[in-house]
Amino acid sequence: MHWADFRAQRLSDRDVPQVIVSGITPSGEFHIGHLREILTAEMIHRACLDAGLDSRYVFIVDSMDPLRRVYDFLSPEYEKYIGVPLAYIPSPNPDGTPSTGSVSYAEYFLNPFLESLREIGVFPEIEMNHEAYEDGRFAEKIDEAICKRQEIREIIMGVSGRDLPEDWFPYNPRGPNGSMDGVKVTDYEYPFVSWVDEDGVTGTADIRKADGKMPWRIDWAARWIIHQVTCEPAGKDHGAAGGSFDTGIPICEVLGGNPPEKIVYEWIQLKGMGPMSSSSGVTIGPMEALSLVPPEILRYVIARSKIGRHIEFDTGSALFEIADEYERLLSRDENGEISKRMQTRIDTRKGALRLSQVVRNSDPSDSFAGVSFRHLSMLAQIKSSDEEVWESLRNSGHLSGNPSDSLAVRLTKMRNWIGGSHFPEDARIIIQSVIGDGFRENTSEEQKIFLRRLSKSLEDCEWSQDSIRETIKECTRICEIVPRDGFSALYWALLGRGDGPRASALISEMDKRVLIDLLSGV
Repeated sequence: MHWADFRAQRLSDRDVPQVIVSGITPSGEFHIGHLREILTAEMIHRACLDAGLDSRYVFIVDSMDPLRRVYDFLSPEYEKYIGVPLAYIPSPNPDGTPSTGSVSYAEYFLNPFLESLREIGVFPEIEMNHEAYEDGRFAEKIDEAICKRQEIREIIMGVSGRDLPEDWFPYNPRGPNGSMDGVKVTDYEYPFVSWVDEDGVTGTADIRKADGKMPWRIDWAARWIIHQVTCEPAGKDHGAAGGSFDTGIPICEVLGGNPPEKIVYEWIQLKGMGPMSSSSGVTIGPMEALSLVPPEILRYVIARSKIGRHIEFDTGSALFEIADEYERLLSRDENGEISKRMQTRIDTRKGALRLSQVVRNSDPSDSFAGVSFRHLSMLAQIKSSDEEVWESLRNSGHLSGNPSDSLAVRLTKMRNWIGGSHFPEDARIIIQSVIGDGFRENTSEEQKIFLRRLSKSLEDCEWSQDSIRETIKECTRICEIVPRDGFSALYWALLGRGDGPRASALISEMDKRVLIDLLSGV
């Protein structure tokens, strides 16, 4: 059983309409690490629908969260906005200065991200948290939290180990400049919280409006109740022992709610660089990722991995393996008698394929490209036009007639990948026009004899992968050379390095005369 189907099964025991939630703070540019939470929640939502459950997927934007510091991409002018909710801060200009337009800081970073979500088939209900405060939907829970602040304080200290002062208050009012920094609560009489700032300025905040907000741990617990949340996956920072999830559960109960089941997911790491982080600059944006990878493959990266295992997102050679794994699953025929264990694996794989589709309940076979990523990358590098690629695929039997939409999209993204900084150098193909110094330094006389023999044998060879493969095999036998050494010499001659794509496939795409002349000159 796929992990999303298992979670849906667990949720069915609640016997209530399911509200699957994910949330995000729009403090800067989003990266594909954020997609883990979102797609985990969305896939559980899909699994609930597939199981016949009443389910909604809600995306809560923490637009009431304050600007915590002046990030590297912001000008020093943003210093005055520290502590102000993101919904009430102007968006940055390209030079990092505050704009004068109507788009807020939160919207500026959120809107492109929502566009990328639509491209991967995610269409949540959007809830802006500042609007819930503005509409007074938090007022009742704010009042309860204030009235039960000592009980909540003890929960936070007991569970998290944090030390909170005696005058701790579960509400942060906004001061005269809109910031929550340096503002201290002095009194409360429903619905007004009295406050004083660092300069001695006093005022009141109406809890029925967005005059302030609850601290994160209480805010999170309260919105579980407000939105009737039954499931909200949390990252391991929030899900760790003593983290905000562990404090949120008893706080939610104190506030009269039924907390969702605890689900903790591991982070996505960028290969060789650790967990992705907007603040550290270790990121790749979702739109950038989608320019390289078909959306169903990006979904598959999440769907194939158990929630509790970290994902190492490799924009280099590992993408070949993942994409080709996806293609193999689509083409695999699971017939015959199989063990219970194997059946479980098959069901899990089928679940991953089902949940990887951009359009829910669409046929996974519609996304079948019929050619490996590695082979397509080779063709995209040595063929100057798309039509030449299609013709090669027709000749090799990978394609009959016109390419599918899926295949056409993959070729477009493949060319983007090849032309960008993420394409792995060991997969880059530059066919040599002359024998280079690298060949002379890395090949023996035995290998050169093999290549000269091969050039003669290829004269009469049918120009197909199968015939070329058999000709190479026969020449290694005649020359009594280890096949590995023969291929190494061939790659040094053709590519100027000791390895490369499948030799027969590469040679079959080259001009016969050009190849023979190159090899005969060794």
